[in-house]
Amino acid sequence: MSKIHILDHPLLQHKVTILRNENTTVKDFRQIVSEVATLMCYEATRDLPVEEIEVQTPVAKAVAHQIAGKKMAIVPILRAGLGMVDGILTLVPGAKVGHIGLYRDPVTLEPVKYYCKMPSDIALRDVIVLDPMLATGGSASAAITFLKEYGVQHIKLMNILAAPEGVARVQADHPDVDIYIAALDDKLNDHGYIVPGLGDAGDRIFGTK
Repeated sequence: MSKIHILDHPLLQHKVTILRNENTTVKDFRQIVSEVATLMCYEATRDLPVEEIEVQTPVAKAVAHQIAGKKMAIVPILRAGLGMVDGILTLVPGAKVGHIGLYRDPVTLEPVKYYCKMPSDIALRDVIVLDPMLATGGSASAAITFLKEYGVQHIKLMNILAAPEGVARVQADHPDVDIYIAALDDKLNDHGYIVPGLGDAGDRIFGTK
């Protein structure tokens, strides 16, 4: 079963509280989402392998460490996931970026892919899927399925907030994918919103509320 990593660092919790506040401006919301993504990326990449190298400092030679050739990619789920991209690239500027666009079919309620663009070598990369909210889990599960169809073998999911229903869905569909979240909320309401949540992340990032 996939692991659920709830990242409870005080800085993260403080910033998530700002995101929850309905009075937070679009500018501040967008900036805080990016900052939260940076902090979460620090934890989600903790297991990257390193190798020893020898470097010459201004004083002497030193045995130091560098990341051992791991290639990474991040894949935001459009459109809200875009708000997390720059925060990740702050720490991993060499990561490539793919995009997946999904909408929910009004009849079947299942996610439908309307856009998908991946780096040509995506199958060789460790991938982090980005979406601020893990609500029903349908979109996240579908995005992970699409990545596996591209041959990707190492996938992580990063969400700022999650509902138990979404976590359960991803765990059931993709038990090999670890989930990184900053807060696990109570439930979904009748409209599929996370409670207490923070509203519609996409609207609040892009000012379309």
